[in-house]
Amino acid sequence: MELAHSLLLNEEALAQITEAKRPVFVFEWLRFLDKVLVAANKTDVKEKQKKLVEQLTGLISSSPGPPTRKLLAKNLAALYSIGDTFTVFQTLDKCNDIIKSKDDTAAYLPTKLAAVACVGAFYEKMGRMLGSSFPETVNNLLKSLKSAESQGRSEILLSLQKVLNGLGGAAASCHRDIYKNARSLLTDRSMAVRCAVAKCLLELQNEAVFMWTAELENVATLCFKALENSNYGVRVAVSKLLGTVMATALIPKQATVMRQNVKRATLEEVLELMATGFLRGGSGFLKSGGEMLKVGGSVNREVRVGVTQAYVVFVTTLGGQWLERNFATFLSHVLDLVSHPRATQTHVEAVYSRRCVSFILRATVGSLLGEKAQIAAAKDICQAIGKQMKAVEAVVNDTNSENKSGAADVAASQHVMVCALQELGSLVQSLNATASPLIQEPSIGLLETVTSVLLHPSMAARLAAAWCLRCVAVALPFQLTPFLDRCAERLNNLKTSPEAVSGYSFAMAALLGGVHQCPLGIPHAKGKMVVSIAEDLLRTAAQNSRLSLQRTQAGWLLLGALMTLGPSVVRYHLPKMLLLWRNVFPRSLKELEAEKARGDSFTWQVTLEGRAGALCAMRSFVAHCPELLTEDVIRKLMTPIECAMTMMSIPSVIKAHGAHLKASAAMVRLRLYDILALLPPKTYEGSFNALLRELVAEFTLTDNSANTTTSLLRSLCHYDDSVLLGSWLQETDHKSIEDQLQPNSASGSGALEHDPSSIYLRIPAGEAVPGPLPLGVSVIDASVALFGVVFPHVSYKHRSVYICMLDHFAECVKQAKGVRQQAVQLNIFTAVLSALKGLAENKSSLGPEEVRKSALTLVMGALDNPNPILRCAAGEALGRMAQVVGEASFIARMAQYSFDKLKSARDVVSRTGHSLALGCLHRYVGGIGSGQHLKTSVSILLALAQDGTSPEVQTWSLHSLALIVDSSGPMYRGYVEPTLSLVLTLLLTVPPSHTEVHQCLGRCLGAIITTVGPELQGNGATISTIRSSCLVGCAITQDHSDSLVQAAAISCLQQLHMFAPRHVNLSSLVPSLCVHLCSSHLLLRRAAVACLRQLAQREAAEVCEYAMKNLNNSPGINITETGLEGVLFGMLDRETDRKLCSDIHDTLGHMLSSLAVENLSHWLMLCKDVLASGIFFVIVDEMDDDTMFTTLGEEDKSKPSVAPRWATRVFAADCLCRVIMLCENANKAHFDLALARSARLKNPKNDFLVLHLSDLIRMAFMAATDHSNQLRMAGLQALEDIIKKFATVPEPEFPGHVILEQYQANVGAALRPAFSQDTPSDITAKACQVCSAWIGSGVVSDLNDLRRVHNLLVSSLDKVQAGKGSSSQLYRESATTMEKLAVLKAWAEVNTDHYVFKRLKKFCSIIAASNLTGCSTSDLITLVQPELPALSRLWLAALKDYALLTLPAEFATQLPPDGGAFYTPETIDTARLHYRNSWAPILHAVALWLNSTGFNASESTEETAAAMPNSQKHATSIMLNQTPGTPPTTKPLPEINKDRMHLILGVSIQFLCSPRPEEPVEHVTSCLQALHTLLDSPCARIHIAEDQLLGVELLSVLHRLLLTWDPPSVQLLVTGVVQQIVRAAQDYLQEKRNTLNEDDIEEKENPLALGEGGESGGLVPGKSLVFAAMELLMFILVRHMPHLSSKVSDSPSHIAAKSHLSEESARLVAATVTILSDLPSLCSPAGCMTILPTILFLITRVLKETAVKSADNQVPPPVSAALQGIKTIVTLPTVKTDATQKQWTGLIRSTLASILEYSQPASKPVLDEVSILTAIALFLWSASTEIIGVQCLQNGCMNRFKSALNSCDPWVQAKCYQLLLSVFQHTNRALSTPYIHSLAPIMVEKLKAVERSRPNNNLELLAVQEGIKVLETLVALGEEQNRVQLLALLVPTLISYLLNENAFASASTASKELHEFALQNLMHIGPLYPHAFKTVMGAAPELKTRLETAVRASQASKAKAAARQPPPTVHSTPTIKLKTSFF
Repeated sequence: MELAHSLLLNEEALAQITEAKRPVFVFEWLRFLDKVLVAANKTDVKEKQKKLVEQLTGLISSSPGPPTRKLLAKNLAALYSIGDTFTVFQTLDKCNDIIKSKDDTAAYLPTKLAAVACVGAFYEKMGRMLGSSFPETVNNLLKSLKSAESQGRSEILLSLQKVLNGLGGAAASCHRDIYKNARSLLTDRSMAVRCAVAKCLLELQNEAVFMWTAELENVATLCFKALENSNYGVRVAVSKLLGTVMATALIPKQATVMRQNVKRATLEEVLELMATGFLRGGSGFLKSGGEMLKVGGSVNREVRVGVTQAYVVFVTTLGGQWLERNFATFLSHVLDLVSHPRATQTHVEAVYSRRCVSFILRATVGSLLGEKAQIAAAKDICQAIGKQMKAVEAVVNDTNSENKSGAADVAASQHVMVCALQELGSLVQSLNATASPLIQEPSIGLLETVTSVLLHPSMAARLAAAWCLRCVAVALPFQLTPFLDRCAERLNNLKTSPEAVSGYSFAMAALLGGVHQCPLGIPHAKGKMVVSIAEDLLRTAAQNSRLSLQRTQAGWLLLGALMTLGPSVVRYHLPKMLLLWRNVFPRSLKELEAEKARGDSFTWQVTLEGRAGALCAMRSFVAHCPELLTEDVIRKLMTPIECAMTMMSIPSVIKAHGAHLKASAAMVRLRLYDILALLPPKTYEGSFNALLRELVAEFTLTDNSANTTTSLLRSLCHYDDSVLLGSWLQETDHKSIEDQLQPNSASGSGALEHDPSSIYLRIPAGEAVPGPLPLGVSVIDASVALFGVVFPHVSYKHRSVYICMLDHFAECVKQAKGVRQQAVQLNIFTAVLSALKGLAENKSSLGPEEVRKSALTLVMGALDNPNPILRCAAGEALGRMAQVVGEASFIARMAQYSFDKLKSARDVVSRTGHSLALGCLHRYVGGIGSGQHLKTSVSILLALAQDGTSPEVQTWSLHSLALIVDSSGPMYRGYVEPTLSLVLTLLLTVPPSHTEVHQCLGRCLGAIITTVGPELQGNGATISTIRSSCLVGCAITQDHSDSLVQAAAISCLQQLHMFAPRHVNLSSLVPSLCVHLCSSHLLLRRAAVACLRQLAQREAAEVCEYAMKNLNNSPGINITETGLEGVLFGMLDRETDRKLCSDIHDTLGHMLSSLAVENLSHWLMLCKDVLASGIFFVIVDEMDDDTMFTTLGEEDKSKPSVAPRWATRVFAADCLCRVIMLCENANKAHFDLALARSARLKNPKNDFLVLHLSDLIRMAFMAATDHSNQLRMAGLQALEDIIKKFATVPEPEFPGHVILEQYQANVGAALRPAFSQDTPSDITAKACQVCSAWIGSGVVSDLNDLRRVHNLLVSSLDKVQAGKGSSSQLYRESATTMEKLAVLKAWAEVNTDHYVFKRLKKFCSIIAASNLTGCSTSDLITLVQPELPALSRLWLAALKDYALLTLPAEFATQLPPDGGAFYTPETIDTARLHYRNSWAPILHAVALWLNSTGFNASESTEETAAAMPNSQKHATSIMLNQTPGTPPTTKPLPEINKDRMHLILGVSIQFLCSPRPEEPVEHVTSCLQALHTLLDSPCARIHIAEDQLLGVELLSVLHRLLLTWDPPSVQLLVTGVVQQIVRAAQDYLQEKRNTLNEDDIEEKENPLALGEGGESGGLVPGKSLVFAAMELLMFILVRHMPHLSSKVSDSPSHIAAKSHLSEESARLVAATVTILSDLPSLCSPAGCMTILPTILFLITRVLKETAVKSADNQVPPPVSAALQGIKTIVTLPTVKTDATQKQWTGLIRSTLASILEYSQPASKPVLDEVSILTAIALFLWSASTEIIGVQCLQNGCMNRFKSALNSCDPWVQAKCYQLLLSVFQHTNRALSTPYIHSLAPIMVEKLKAVERSRPNNNLELLAVQEGIKVLETLVALGEEQNRVQLLALLVPTLISYLLNENAFASASTASKELHEFALQNLMHIGPLYPHAFKTVMGAAPELKTRLETAVRASQASKAKAAARQPPPTVHSTPTIKLKTSFF
């Protein structure tokens, strides 16, 4: 293939390859040329032009295939337009000669067609340059048009279209000729030709004025004729022509009107013409519309569907603004169509016409008008309905005159009503909450108008009105409850009118059915209301025979609708329902027989209707309340159902009372089949045989004279077979009208009146209005479906039934003839397929050999049936059978049979049928099961696919081939090359008009790509060939004219891109996808968006870039500067297809994720444009007058036609939130104004979110204050996100302020509307959340500003206090629950924030920084304080509710019968969710409140009652656990507090036991903080300490929490709570000991034995608090320091390297150690001995691990905690009993020994000596000499001190001196003396040495000073007689530090300070020991002189020396100071 990539055709290479590959090679060269010519240098092209022209013209006569000729023509034309045009006329003549040629053989045809294509391309590209030669060309083409065959005709017409396009007005002289020649071909046999003519004439009408003036009527008639017997493609093309011509006639194009004086048609004339087509019968050339309509005969459906599409084209061409201005006229015209008698000759025809009109309205009003215009349209529709209704009422009330015409008018008006009401409903539903103006404006009277139709005499109109009400209620849920009430009231008032009973019950049923679409639901009491109304109707039905029927139907309809409310409502009415059901049916067979004998036809009709209604209500119950279907209930249901089964067929009754009972009897059967299909078949297996007999009779039409066929066949066949079935029409925009043309009975004639129960059922996805099929079809459908359910459950021994049945089927088929035979066969096959599908799903088998035989005979017979649908079903059945039987021999037999047939058969039917059979076998048995037949299957199908004589055979065989490739997977790899080459050959040769063949080729190509899969990335020769073949195949299919083929090409390229992304050229793919986005074909748009979605996932940036590049150079795409994203946003407004919209959302999501952070302003602008457009009014201030007036007149074409709709705006708001989230993960500067500005200065291209803050706020504000509720939710969410993310961002220009402060007005204004009375609860709940976020964020510092938002919360708090029974309830009770809890949660969060601020304040005052942003505490307190009494009560009530709701199901009986404070028992399930969302902050707030009041607030009932209005009194009494009505008894305060404690602890423990992983971490932290706060108060501490098991339980729950939750924040909180528990226990124990001490002074031992461990010292796991705490603490330690545990450190996975503890871990370890050291105080002496070894081991290990030397001499938290712990333990008062003395001594000694061992000088890493020395000092200081005075320990300690004294680090020296000071001063002389003896000499030496090396810095100075202090202390400690010797050491040392005057000046600061220090000390010592001092001085005169000079110098230099304060006395016991300052 690479050889084909050259400017000139590589002829040598072409000659070398085989004949078969040449066309592909040539095509590949042309593809390359097509890309290269545009980009090539002109001179290069001109040089080679001659040779190129030769090569290209040479190719014309080489009989090229369709794709090749298209490309060839394109290239030739491009070549001439780029290079020189000298020889163009020669080439043109050459082509003309070929066209003129008389050679008509098939072989010459491709050459002719190529020449025709070239001519077209020349004119299209060069147009008027060839002007002179065009008459000759056109004549030439027209001449050959007459003699050409169909392929030639379509090609010539397409060429003519191009000629006209290129020449424009210049070709006027030929217009008439072309028109005359072309118009006769509009009714050509070949559909492709009709399409081509339509396209040609469409081009012609651009310039040919006569077409839409003089010839207008003829064009219309022609189009109508062209639509007869047309296919979908023709209908689309012709309707486009017709609609465009009509639109041009009405509003001609400017240029053409200027040239000629044209008479314009009026709107009436144009519409009249279209109407003749809509109402027209078969053909007949009658000029005037009037006469045509008088003639009888039925309307041709194809014409009607085509004209319907033309109406849509007509309006779309004229545009949205035209429709807005002329809507009333258009509406009345369209509605007149359905009221015309010709449109409604039979009921089914009437339904078809209605569907067409609804389609016209939906497609125009729904997509062309913006929301504002849609509201105006809705008003017009309302008026039209009102007008009709008045006319109807006039006729109905006019009783005297027997006017026939009046009755006919009423009958016709029902269809008008249905269309108008359906459109009104759809409009309101699509507008959603933006439709509220419609309801609120009384002048429109929408509700009155719609409800008036509920009294229309016709049932269809009543149902449509009910449906419309349902739509309104779903769009505006606040109307739902009032509607229901109004209907109920009217129903009661008008009980005596049959229409009213029927109409209002329809309305109520419809509204109940809509409840599931309204998340907030309806009040529970409405269910009771409905039941009582229904009961009343059923009870009174028999009283008045005129109303019996309506009342019976209405009653059961309401009960059926009630069931849709789900189990929570139905549960309460179930017993009553079961009773009603039982009473409708006779109790026994005897009663049934007796019943048959009596009654007249009317009572029978009422009875049957009643039973049908009862069964229908049962079905609704089974479908909507599966939870209530217990075995008991099913048993009770079966009684009436079994009775219904016995009376299934009642021919005797029907015979006796007339055939009009047939419908009612059929309705009973339909309902019965429906409910049986939903129940488990086991429940009625006793009646299988009778039931099957009845079902078979039903669908084999035994008692049915009509030839009704089922509608299920298509859905039972495989989705992939749509190519053969034509069911892809279901995937077009015209689905709803194209259904009418399908072959099965009443297809597409769904209407509400066929089955009123569908008004309350859920609508099937993708349908706007439920459309149940007529009763006849529905019964057969139901019987077929039930057959599929029952058949697999028949037991083996009864399988003989099968054989009888299958034989019976064959018999039925034989007996019937003609059409009836087809119908019976279709039904039987659908049933068989249904049964086989059921067998496969149940994994059961088909049964014995005989059954298989019979089944096989039946199926094989149908493979040769002329009806393609039957053949398709037979193939499917065969595959399913193979799947169910699953035996290799059986499959082999079946395959062999088809092989033999295919080898011998020559007729199309059997070849297609059996080739599909092969495909289906492979599809259902899979590649492995059918592997051995693969080779034969493939070879046969490849041969069949080459049968050019029959496109049908090619289609079916290629389709089967695709199935085989799909199912074989890798096993197919060996056949890929031959298959691919066949696919390419066919693509290059099959005429494009055989679209089905091309579609199947596309499928094959896709299947092959999937089979080769990831291998496609390889570079081997074979793979490269395969890949390039695939790419060529994709290119050919991409260029095909049929949209389905193009869609297949896109999905192939999508697959290729998935497997080999490098080889798919995005630069050409993306632009083509962009073109398809505007396609008129849904499938193509879907494929394009699906492909974009995949591309955007990987390469979003490239996709957007290529789409933008394409902006300028390709016409037809409206990509503006907003790029592809803008186009996709625009599509969201037009598209209604679910799949398509979700793909667009995903695509935009992927683009957003990868591009938004880089192009912030672009994406924010996009969102802003979409959101801003929703504002209905223009703000005039912002526009100056000139612009305002200019914009009104001119229509700006660049703007999108429709302002974005609400759903798109909601999506844009979600995008906004996503952008914020993406920025959060990207760069800090997005949330820091100063950083952002500086980055912006460095590079202006930098863009940060914070710079767009005002836009963000504005967008959130716009969304939050919109009409649409969903948008308000999204806006509030965005606002909350913005507040949370930007709350702390400082404003650089005003220090101390944050940037959000300037937006407080916007925030307040955005929140205010959410608190208005009529706002739905979910929005108010969301707004509360935003309020608490705003108040808590601390943005606003001024109390008055805060008040704005705070007042909103206060107002909502009043709502909460209003209590449960408030009157005006619109929604379900749980909605109120949600709102109230949200308010309480918001208050709780604000309250919590206030306390947090309080702590901050304390903290800051310590630091003495008063500048805290945010509110001062007092402010927040003033906000929360006044509400606290009420709030605390409500909070406690909410917690109590939550606690009850979390009880497991088995305690359900303990719940209060009438609900809690905020929930009702009926809505308990939905309420749970709301409680689950809000309990945590409330719990925290309650804990804070209890803590702050110190549990002193008692609940005085009078207060409570006074604070709440009456309605809540009842609820209050529940809160206080009293029964209503009893006099309130006030519990004593301790009792109340106990309850509160239990409540809070219970809720916390229950939650912490097992928080679900999806719980937000905030809940866990809130809960832990609440516990911590609670345990701060003494009352709670006593409570938890008194009951030790409670503490143990809490600890074990916390331990479990640690195992599952990792975040350090959680672990820190847990340790906090543990500490609180331990402290509580300590306080309690101390208290107990104290009281004991007071009581038993004499028995001193006893109190100490208190505590855990008692006398024995044993701790019981599970009961011991200490054990539980140790377990938990040990876990934390090991988690953060794994080497503490021998298990962990010995395990092979453990890595020895110790990592440095992070800051958080260090804090955790410290907290843990602190708690550990507190534990011994909880134990008795014996208990202490049990736990101390562990605790001491852990503490010393932590000390060893963490006491590592750091650069800044900081002490890490764990070290200080460990030292403190050692001190706590060594000084324990309780342990020193005789019993434990020895053990205790051993413990302390070994601990000290361990520490000494760790700190040996050689140890690695270097430990921090200071910490170790401190530890040693602690032991020396606290423990007695007896314990640690042992020689070896003493030596060890002294060595450590010695090495520290000799340390070179002055810091260590200083600390060492300090510690020695404390040791030397120890009161116990026995302990200190050895140390003094050992260490003092070294010290003196060290200090003496200082004279030689004076200190250079402060640290060294400090060390010297500390040393001197120790010496001074020693002097003080010495006895009087030794003092002289001691001073003799001290004084000379000090004097040696003094400097002489000369040295003093030049000395360093440290040196000077040492001098000063020494001098002062000497001055101080002298007076202290005058005698000894003198002695020393006298002994050394040189000292004396030094001292004197120094003193003199000092006095001289500082006159102030006298004022100097003397240094502090030595006796100020520095030891204590040292202790406190150190730890």
